[in-house]
Amino acid sequence: MLTKFETKSARVKGLSFHPKRPWVLASLHNGVIQLWDYRMCTLIDKFDEHDGPVRGIDFHKQQPLFVSGGDDYKIKVWNYKLRRCLFTLLGHLDYIRTTFFHHEYPWILSASDDQTIRIWNWQSRTCVCVLTGHNHYVMCAQFHPSEDLVVSASLDQTVRVWDISGLRKKNLSPGAVETEVRGISGVDLFGASDAVVKHVLEGHDRGVNWAAFHPSMPLIVSGADDRQVKIWRMNESKAWELDTCRGHYNNVSCAVFHPRQELILSNSEDKSIRVWDMSKRTGVQTFRRDHDRFWVLGAHPNLNLFAAGHDSGMIVFKLERERPAYAVHGNMLYYVKDRFLRQLDFNSSKDTAVMQLRSGSKFPVFSMSYNPAENAVLLCTRATNLENSTYDLYSIPKESDSQNPDAPEGKRSSGLTAVWVARNRFAVLDRMHSLLIKNLKNEIVKKVQVPSCEEIFYAGTGSLLLRDADGVTLFDVQQKRSLATVKIAKVKYVVWSSDTSHVALLAKHAIMICNRKLESLCNIHENIRVKSGAWDESGVFIYTTSNHIKYALTSGYVLQPRPWMSAAAGSVWVRQRCCRATTRLWKCATRGPRTLTSSHSSISSLATWPSCAR
Repeated sequence: MLTKFETKSARVKGLSFHPKRPWVLASLHNGVIQLWDYRMCTLIDKFDEHDGPVRGIDFHKQQPLFVSGGDDYKIKVWNYKLRRCLFTLLGHLDYIRTTFFHHEYPWILSASDDQTIRIWNWQSRTCVCVLTGHNHYVMCAQFHPSEDLVVSASLDQTVRVWDISGLRKKNLSPGAVETEVRGISGVDLFGASDAVVKHVLEGHDRGVNWAAFHPSMPLIVSGADDRQVKIWRMNESKAWELDTCRGHYNNVSCAVFHPRQELILSNSEDKSIRVWDMSKRTGVQTFRRDHDRFWVLGAHPNLNLFAAGHDSGMIVFKLERERPAYAVHGNMLYYVKDRFLRQLDFNSSKDTAVMQLRSGSKFPVFSMSYNPAENAVLLCTRATNLENSTYDLYSIPKESDSQNPDAPEGKRSSGLTAVWVARNRFAVLDRMHSLLIKNLKNEIVKKVQVPSCEEIFYAGTGSLLLRDADGVTLFDVQQKRSLATVKIAKVKYVVWSSDTSHVALLAKHAIMICNRKLESLCNIHENIRVKSGAWDESGVFIYTTSNHIKYALTSGYVLQPRPWMSAAAGSVWVRQRCCRATTRLWKCATRGPRTLTSSHSSISSLATWPSCAR
């Protein structure tokens, strides 16, 4: 699990991602609603009008609105642009557990401890339907993402699926019968009901805390106080239990489907988040906190981002690293995607698969080292337990069918990192953090005593950069001695210029630019995360942060190009050229392989902007 953002606060009971902006809403047990920018790691706003815990929270998909429901029996609709509550909906007689907007209609769905589910029209500010049938607290109720269905979970140990097509037809068709005529029970003058129970799912032995639809398949996931996560399938006539995921050892608070993979995420009062494989019904990952029980999970609708609320705040996280392993040589970019090694020609933009990779590792490829002389690659896989990390040595086939590429046999061995140091030699940092030099047959040639280090990076033929907790050391493999050291904590990436005259050391919030002898030329500090970087052929270093593209000279002068915001940006040609260059760089920074070296002309145009355009 990669934690992207973390907060410290009162217990978080509700979470909602904004569909477009990098925002997340957190509703707290102390009555406060927080609006966070998880990319900038800042609190944008907070809303404090509820009396008591706020459990339900949800962003509207299009409008600048969100809805909240609390233990004060109130549902509040807020406008985050106006920074205030627009109105309050009253009708529930006990704590409100969840509140959700409908994806299309002007409806809000609420679940309450008064044993009812209510559907509200937020435009007319009235209750249009009450769903009754549960005989204990209703802990959760959600709309189906595309059909006229609602799923609910209750402490009466059942999950119910409701058909609300009658409500849609009556409320949203021409000549619809007014709510006042039918009454909010949802039964009209002729006895027809707007919402009927379609399925009652029985199988949990204790109260059910959460239920959710699959985004595209006829599946439901539920989590309950019996410590089980259940998967249910349904059709038009019936619903049945598919399987049960066992592993939690306390009440399951929440369970959701992964929006794009065959995975289920669940969290529990046992202080863990678990990831389950839907096809195998087995746990594939477990993340634990020492002291905090988990209460709620949220999945971003479009990105591989999740949020979990616990006793002392929340975390925003990814399940796995999305940045593909890549290497650049001349005008060729090599990168790993979907178990294939691919090659992108910068000049022609031709992207082809060159070979299929060996399967067997459940972890994605972490880093790559390319040897142009032998046309070979080292692919390193980083396991959760570092001691289980491996690398694979492949010779890239000279001729390959891009539609059906070869799958050559690779040589796999254990090791944290493997890097080429000569035409027919590579260095391996093994699990004991000692350095091994191997040949093309993957045989150990010699062992080298090195200073204590956590990671190794390429530093030219016969040299390596060794990273420890406090700095980076330039090490000569042939002479077996350290040549220079600089102090910079927790370097993540090392980027060499094409002639290896300069190197940029990238940490989480800092960049150090050094010369070939590892003498520091400048230090750059950023308040937000540094993501990637590349050298322009004229010696300018271009790098991305979470929300900017910037470039720096070796003297330490940092510039953030904004040509379209300058009144004196020169001719229209200059402005258009600047915008095109920035757009192309931004695409490179945000798509697949995060390298900015895919367009030398674009990069050099940034370095040669006239001063008026900077």
